[in-house]
Amino acid sequence: MAATVPVLTAARTAVLRRRVRIIVTATIAYNVIEAIIALSAGALASSSALIGFGLDSVVEVASAAFVAWQFAAPDPRQREHLTMRLIAGAFFALALIVTVDAVRVLLSAAAPEHSTVGIVLAAVSLAVMPTAAWFERRTGRELGSATAVADSRQLIICSYLSAALLVGLVLNSTLGWWWADPLAALVIAGFAVREGREAWKGDACCATSGALLSGKVQAEEPCCDSCATDRHRVDLGSPADCCD
Repeated sequence: MAATVPVLTAARTAVLRRRVRIIVTATIAYNVIEAIIALSAGALASSSALIGFGLDSVVEVASAAFVAWQFAAPDPRQREHLTMRLIAGAFFALALIVTVDAVRVLLSAAAPEHSTVGIVLAAVSLAVMPTAAWFERRTGRELGSATAVADSRQLIICSYLSAALLVGLVLNSTLGWWWADPLAALVIAGFAVREGREAWKGDACCATSGALLSGKVQAEEPCCDSCATDRHRVDLGSPADCCD
């Protein structure tokens, strides 16, 4: 027996769309603050992991800006190829910079300093990102937005990076395992390469925040989430009936 799909009212749809934009705006603002703190703390402690984490936040914000620029055009499809190339290039540049610095530290055995600020930042991010991801995913499912669900996945990836950073910083501070810091940086570089490859192949789901802010994306992207089908469109306000 098929499950009954609740029909969203226009008022409920407006509330959900506003909620998604608030979540996205808040996470972008958080990434800006996170980048400033991570880069500053990383420079003071000579921490490759912290610098890489901060640069990843910069790229995430830039990716949202690139996609917002794309959807500001009368026909966003005309800018799609260039947008994805810009995003991919940013992630590849991040991976290269972080990898070179991490290898330099490993070869020179230059131990980074203890960073209380970095540990607190990683712990806070590890707490904030999964919560934001859960809230956005829940909202996206009710709205029937594959784009919102896909964006929530990126917050989960940020959680993984926060965990890697936290482990590296704690091991360096408590056990003196200085090599844990550059290894954590290499993990971050690996995630950056993954995101860059997906963007290069044209997977727009790696950077959907800007599209969500534009309010012009429907839920039809097959790469984003299997629970949103062609009949679940954001513009129509239809709910998703799966992934529960």
